[in-house]
Amino acid sequence: MNAHDPNCLFCKIIAGQIPSKKVYEDQDLFAFHDIHPWAPVHFLLVPKLHIPSMAQLTPEHEHLMGKLMVLAPKLALELGCNPYPEGGFRVVCNTGAEGGQEVHHLHVHVMGGPRPWLRG
Repeated sequence: MNAHDPNCLFCKIIAGQIPSKKVYEDQDLFAFHDIHPWAPVHFLLVPKLHIPSMAQLTPEHEHLMGKLMVLAPKLALELGCNPYPEGGFRVVCNTGAEGGQEVHHLHVHVMGGPRPWLRG
């Protein structure tokens, strides 16, 4: 796997070549608001390493994915999701064509906020 794919939309966003409304960034992860939100809070959390999908994860990615999953609830609360158990959020990772994946760079959607939502 390449660290960066020059043809990948999300790699271009991470590199700053395409504008985004950034939520968070560190050495491993990048988060930004979804351009077409389905919920009051809707952002994407992506590894900076170009991994095409969840299907390509290996044991070497355990720490990265653990970090991503621990960061998701922290950012959800910071961006306006109400606390558990009355509040909450949804984490979705589409994988492959049949799973609804449109951009082939591993990413999770984090959605939350008061219902009803536009979709989901």
